[in-house]
Amino acid sequence: MDTSARARSARRRARRGDPRTVIGNGAEQRGPRRRLHPAGQAVVVAVGALILGALLNARGLHKTAQSMDTSWKRDLGLALAKPLQTVSDNTGLDLPRRGLQSLLSRSGDDDIVTAINLPPPPPPPVHPHPQPPVAPPPPTNGNPPPPPPAPPKKPKPAFSPQHPLKVYIGGDSLVIVPGESLLRAMGSKVYKPIDSVDGHVSTGLERPDVYNWFDRIRQVMKKDKPNVVVVAFGANDDHSFMTGLKPGQSLGDFGSPAWRKEYARRVGGFMDTVIRNGGFIVYIGMPIVSSSSESRDFDLLNSIIYQQAQRRPQGALYVDTYTRFADPKTGGYAQYLPRPDGTLLKVRSDDGIHFEAPGGDIIARLVLKALNQRFDLTSWKHARG
Repeated sequence: MDTSARARSARRRARRGDPRTVIGNGAEQRGPRRRLHPAGQAVVVAVGALILGALLNARGLHKTAQSMDTSWKRDLGLALAKPLQTVSDNTGLDLPRRGLQSLLSRSGDDDIVTAINLPPPPPPPVHPHPQPPVAPPPPTNGNPPPPPPAPPKKPKPAFSPQHPLKVYIGGDSLVIVPGESLLRAMGSKVYKPIDSVDGHVSTGLERPDVYNWFDRIRQVMKKDKPNVVVVAFGANDDHSFMTGLKPGQSLGDFGSPAWRKEYARRVGGFMDTVIRNGGFIVYIGMPIVSSSSESRDFDLLNSIIYQQAQRRPQGALYVDTYTRFADPKTGGYAQYLPRPDGTLLKVRSDDGIHFEAPGGDIIARLVLKALNQRFDLTSWKHARG
């Protein structure tokens, strides 16, 4: 084979990845071969990387395992995560994660806080001793006496662009779309939203170890001092397993008398935290959903929330979405609702639980209507002329 032929052959081999290269006038020289590592060494490196990653994120893994529903998977996750966190804490391997969370203002994300700090319940109303009925005065000239004058109505708290109504919106995933609709509908004149919607997926009042809303609302009321708190909880509270209980306390299954009593205590305590810090709470109820069994669970939660709001008429309001989003003909679940002109509007998402934007707009109008009944939000317009 002549020199040019050898050169062409060498070039073809080089294109195919042959380690030999062409030098000079076409002569070949075998280059260095790649060093191959044993498969076992690659496995060791991969396992080491996984262990290091687990140690760096041990606190997050521990909280994830803690937040799972009771099952063998949760038990196994906790059995693995707890020793990892101990090693991570003792060696300082958790410091990079803590530093990053601090920069992102999320320092408490990995904390597992199950304690529920609630204000004491309001005292029961005092009923004075009944007084004997007083006979009405005799009629004058045969006509009944005029009725006593009605007591003057207490003026509504007034707000204006110079003194705006501060509104906080928070809750589980079901508050996100209605909350965004409410932010759009409020505008920027007489309302002052506190940041964006504070929605946390897969949270509620049942599992403070996943996210402690009782601590969160105390922080909001102390720092931001909202006049109105709009919340929605319950989509993740239809389970038997609760955390934050007293040692040895057992509630039984979801919906048992003990379970209802404890959940009512938490709902009422959440409301009282808002009310006693000068706020008015609007509690959005759970909607009817595509699952009939889940709808029954949500109906039970709604009854508890409604009763707690009724006990606090001056500070709390329940907004019904269950019947508002039911099919007007059958009373069952409806993904579409009729417009006034007869056409259909998609108000629920395809998962059968959450809201589409038009559904959120409906809830926003219900909330704004309630706020206008509770507060004076328009007299500033007349005063301005």
